[in-house]
Amino acid sequence: MSIEEILIEGSWQQSSASGSFRAQNPATGEWIEREFPVSTWADCDRALTASVAAGEELRVAPVDRIAGFLSAYADNIEARAEEITSLANAETALPVTPRLLAVELPRTTTQLRQAAAAAREGSWTQAVIDTKANIRSHYAPIGPVVVFGPNNFPLAFNAISGGDLASALAAGNPVIAKAHPLHPGTSRALAECAVAALEASGMPGASVQMIYHLGNEDGLRLVADPRVGASSFTGSRAAGLRLKAAADVAGKPIYLEMSSLNPIVFLPGALAERRGKLLVETADSGLAASGQFCTSPNLLFMIDSPEAEAFAAGLTKIYAERKPAPLLSEGGLHHLEKSVGHLVEAGATVLTGASAAPESSGFCYRNTVLRVSGATFLQHSAALQQEAFGNATTIVVARDLAELKATLRLLDGNLTGCIYSDSQGSDDPSYEEIASLLRPIVGRLLNDKMPTGVALSPAMHHGGPYPSTGHPGFTAVGIPRAMLRFAALHCYDNVRQHRLPAALRDQPPNPEMWRQVDGIWVQGIPQVSQARAKSE
Repeated sequence: MSIEEILIEGSWQQSSASGSFRAQNPATGEWIEREFPVSTWADCDRALTASVAAGEELRVAPVDRIAGFLSAYADNIEARAEEITSLANAETALPVTPRLLAVELPRTTTQLRQAAAAAREGSWTQAVIDTKANIRSHYAPIGPVVVFGPNNFPLAFNAISGGDLASALAAGNPVIAKAHPLHPGTSRALAECAVAALEASGMPGASVQMIYHLGNEDGLRLVADPRVGASSFTGSRAAGLRLKAAADVAGKPIYLEMSSLNPIVFLPGALAERRGKLLVETADSGLAASGQFCTSPNLLFMIDSPEAEAFAAGLTKIYAERKPAPLLSEGGLHHLEKSVGHLVEAGATVLTGASAAPESSGFCYRNTVLRVSGATFLQHSAALQQEAFGNATTIVVARDLAELKATLRLLDGNLTGCIYSDSQGSDDPSYEEIASLLRPIVGRLLNDKMPTGVALSPAMHHGGPYPSTGHPGFTAVGIPRAMLRFAALHCYDNVRQHRLPAALRDQPPNPEMWRQVDGIWVQGIPQVSQARAKSE
C-alpha cells in the first residue's frame, strides 16, 4: 500500500519517512486503510527552508492577496463540506450532525473569513506615529509559524485549517502545520482545499505546508530551529511543557493551550431556585463530545446543604442513565481510566462510572461523577486537580462559605471559571467574595452560563494563567487579538518617509482609522467582522 504524501512548497511530495501509521475509528476500533508517513528531520528541514523564502514574499505581499487566500480557502472547505465531515466522523467518532457539519465546519470557515477581514482592515498592527520625534512602530509578521494541532477538533483547531493558521496567515506569516495523527485523512482533505486556494490567490506555494506526524525529538528540534518565528500547541500539559522547554532554550516564542478544569461554583440560592435546570445544563456541558472540550466543567463547587445533596444525586442519576459516547482514541481511554484512578487514590469517592464500558462498541468509558469533601480537597488539592480528560466530573462539597473560599484559593490557572447565583440577589454578597478569588486565576469569568461555548467574537479570550496556557496575556480565539501571538513589534526611528512601511508614513492609507493623542497619531479601534460561531 502506498503512503500518502506530505505538502511541501505548494505540492504533494514523498516524505523522507521513518515509518507509517494509520488512523483508527474510535466508534468501532477498526483501523482505517490509508497509510500516512512519520516524517524525519529531513522533511522539517525542507519545509523550514521553503517557509523562510515564502515569508520574504509575504512581507511585501498586498494584504488583499493574503485575505483572498483565506476567503478562497473558506469557500473551498464549504464546497467539500459533506466529504470533509464524513472523513472527520470516521476518524474521531464525532457526529456529522449537528457537531461537525452544523457547528464545527461553519466555525472553521467563519474564523478564516474573520482573519481575511482583519488582514484587509489592518488595525491589528496597532500602529503609532510620533511625527514630532519621527518615531513610528507597529506589529508586523514574526516569521515562519509552526502549528501543532490537537486531537479533539479535527476542523476548527486543526493545524491546517484552524484558528492558529488563520491568525498566523492574516498577520503575514507562512505556516508549517503539524497535523494530529488521529485525523490524518481529514487533514489531507483540508490541505487540498488550501492548495487550491493558494493557486487561485497567487500566494507563495510554501505559505501553507503540512506534515502528519513526527518523532518527539524532531518536534522539539522544530520549535527551537532558528528559522522559526513562533509556534503554537494545543494538547496535553506534559507534551506542551516539553515543547516549551525546547523553545525557551532557543529563545523562541511558543503559545500553549494545555489543561483546564474550568471550575463552576453553584451558590446556595441558585441551587434552591433552579436545581433541575442546572442539572441538565451541567450534564449537557460536561458530557458534550464525551467531555473532550478544553472548556469542559471538571470541578463543581458547592456548600453542603440538602439542595447540594439533591444536586449530587441528580447529576449522578443523569450521568448513569446517559449512554457514553466514544472517546477519541484507545490511548485517551487508557489515560482517562488512569487519571480517574489517581483522583480516587487522592480521596475522591465514586458516585457512578469510573470504569471502561465494554458493553459499548469502540473506546467508551462510563460517564463518571466523583465526590470529595472540602476538607479532603484542602488536604490534597494538587492531586485532585489532575485533569481527567473526558466524561468525568468531580463535585467538591465544602462545609461552609469559609471552606469554599479556602478551596478556591488553591486552584491552579484555568481557561474559564463560572459562578451560578440566584436571580433575586440573595447570593450577591457571596458572589463578590467568590468572584474576587476566581478572577485572577481564569481567563474568562462567566455568570450563569456553562463554559463550553466559545464565541468567535473579537472580545473573546480563550486563554488563561498557567497551566491552562503558557502565557496569560494571549488568546487563541478572538481575531484580531489572536493574531498578536504571531507578530513582532517593529519600531522605525528617524527613517526616511519613502523607506517606511506604507502604514507608517505621514499620510498612511485609510487615514479615517487614525486618532491623535497629545500630538501622536494612533491607529483606531479595530473594525473587524462581527460574525460569530458558537461552541467549541
